[in-house]
Amino acid sequence: MRGFTFKVQKNISEISLPKINSKENSPTDFLGRTGVISTPHGEIQTPAFIPVGTKATVKGVLPESISELGAQAVLSNAYHLYLQPGPIIIDQAGGLGKFMNWQKPTFTDSGGFQVLSLGVGFKKVIAMDAETFRSDEVIAEKKSRLAQVDDDGVTFKSHLNGSLHRFTPEISLEIQHQLGADIIFAFDECTTLHNTRRYQEKSLERTRLWAIRSLKAHNKLTEERVGKPYQALFGVIQGAQYEDLRRKAARDLAEIKEDGYGFDGFGFGGALDKKKLNEILYWMASELPANKPRHLLGIGEPADLFTGVENGADTFDCVAPSREARTSAVYTKDGRVNLTNQKFNEDFGSIDQECGCYTCKNYTAAYLNHLFRAKEMMASTLATIHNEFFIVNLVDQIRTTIESGEYFEFKADFLGRYFANKVEVPKPARGK
Repeated sequence: MRGFTFKVQKNISEISLPKINSKENSPTDFLGRTGVISTPHGEIQTPAFIPVGTKATVKGVLPESISELGAQAVLSNAYHLYLQPGPIIIDQAGGLGKFMNWQKPTFTDSGGFQVLSLGVGFKKVIAMDAETFRSDEVIAEKKSRLAQVDDDGVTFKSHLNGSLHRFTPEISLEIQHQLGADIIFAFDECTTLHNTRRYQEKSLERTRLWAIRSLKAHNKLTEERVGKPYQALFGVIQGAQYEDLRRKAARDLAEIKEDGYGFDGFGFGGALDKKKLNEILYWMASELPANKPRHLLGIGEPADLFTGVENGADTFDCVAPSREARTSAVYTKDGRVNLTNQKFNEDFGSIDQECGCYTCKNYTAAYLNHLFRAKEMMASTLATIHNEFFIVNLVDQIRTTIESGEYFEFKADFLGRYFANKVEVPKPARGK
């Protein structure tokens, strides 16, 4: 499809459940699969975790290091790159990949999440409690509103200097075409779980109309930018915590066509109630065509990856591995640990004895403990390399075990060990 394809290889539903889990879901309840996304800059074997390089960089780590640890693609943010350095400069540089010296596929999100989340002061928070309060004027405590939404688009103030800007579906798509990523997203309104049901319904229709405009703009720009590699456009499904809205949004986006073309794939978007993540993902994926890829936006904690895969997500992005690394929190097979804890002062082994990342092969936990306590920049670099490797490699193992038919055993072993010191291990993902 215009230089972009997705081929399903094996479905989880083809794998027999272990006898010990015979009373759990039948394999037909699981929508996960392996596959291959083909882009102008290479293939992505799915499921795959996509590290986030918000401003054309994974903070503190060379692109070469991100490639060497096994990442197949990176995702950058249209909002931040629009503000700095600007899409024209990146276009002149030959596109996002060339600008940041990244040879593999790239993603950019539409900017909708950042415009609206920063607009109400929630920043990176996408997992919320849906049971607290309802309001159509949601604003984070001690914050001022930086974004105003209308049916045509969003007017917002820059979080950098307060300057006034305007995003519409057409502007977002023009920016993303200039950025030149292989996979881009339609402009959408990202609501919070605190908005009222009435507002969610109004917003969903607004996002549907914006999706149509995004697809029209995408087709026009594709024709105009002769000689440029094709960029795949994903529609973004909203609907908050409501089953009927999520299902309707998925059906609506799957049916949209302009000039004979529909969306190349779909993004699972919006704030999510983590307690219902499996159900919400299942609602959306079960309404979508099986021959198009699905990307889960902003989710990447270990247990969530299993839930995402089982309920139909093919690719994931999340800032958590790099963001938590900068606070000295790292993933290990025995759970997450904080490297500034005193027990690591004299720990001359690696962070994780079974890890094959550059950091674990070359540095001790005691050394990273020292770097963090001394506030040395290299602490964040080494911890980020480890965390990104851990998550990328985990999803690679999920993919491999689906292919080999050993997925359910792998999941039980991994989560049983990862949460061994927790009071409760997360329950298996359930669809219906």
